Amino acid sequence: MLSGMISPRRILELGTFTGYSALCLAEGLHPNGELHTVEHNDEDEETLTELFESDSRIKLHIGDASTMIQQLPGPWDLVFIDANKREYTQYLKLVLPKMTHGGYILADNTLWDGKVISPEANDAQTQGIREFNDLVSNMNTVILPIRDGMTIVKVQ
Repeated sequence: MLSGMISPRRILELGTFTGYSALCLAEGLHPNGELHTVEHNDEDEETLTELFESDSRIKLHIGDASTMIQQLPGPWDLVFIDANKREYTQYLKLVLPKMTHGGYILADNTLWDGKVISPEANDAQTQGIREFNDLVSNMNTVILPIRDGMTIVKVQ
């Protein structure tokens, strides 16, 4: 729905996993748009390549998300972050300079099963999400409290 409302020309997805979110995001792409999706797990490459072969607008990249952000040229109208939770802040810092004015960053799992507000939760993933949430709290941001939390940042 969000992709359809925005109708982005260029989407970057960090964390492909099964490919479901890439397919959903691609539904809202501008007709001449393209979606670049990055997956770290090279064992999924063949399955994902087959999944995306029916939509030439989806480009699969296998590798480290931080490295790929630096290699792929912007600008991005929409970025969906759903990769290594420990690295959310790093991803944000790398994509911000490549965003279009008025573009959107979506980040999944930002409530992290409620661990982000639990003082007992000090694992690296929870700390990564907390750091990200603290950073975006000073931006034009809303957290949707659905399922595990979805943060929407409008880039000014």
